[in-house]
Amino acid sequence: MRIMGLDYGSVTVGVAMSDELLLTAQGLEIIRRKEENKLRRTLARLEVLAAEYQVEEIVLGYPRNMNHTEGERCEKSEAFAAMLKKRIGLPVVLWDERLTTVAAHRMMIEAGVRREKRKEVVDQIAAALILQGYLDYRRNAVQGLSE
Repeated sequence: MRIMGLDYGSVTVGVAMSDELLLTAQGLEIIRRKEENKLRRTLARLEVLAAEYQVEEIVLGYPRNMNHTEGERCEKSEAFAAMLKKRIGLPVVLWDERLTTVAAHRMMIEAGVRREKRKEVVDQIAAALILQGYLDYRRNAVQGLSE
């Protein structure tokens, strides 16, 4: 079993994948599109990846505001989640993604990654951070039940 993590943006979708043991998340790729509402190819690519990696669940970053309110990006994420469920037929979990892009930038700066390169991969790293947060939560919830 694997879980796919997504960082859904206006023109990109960062994609991450868990390992089979659901311990770690690795950035996989960034899907780019020319216009925000042109999602057919994006959904088709995600469907291929889900089948290729035998994904059983999708975690989609949910961009709440810092004051816990939900704005326009949350509505777009909810609509994208509905499209994913319909197209791929897998459960989609909305996962709080606040500050993941900031953390991704910070990690790359500390690693000495040049600004141009950071822009190319930030969504993929953010997807991995979203997914890793969810995997850690799942593992901790299961451990809490067994104690």
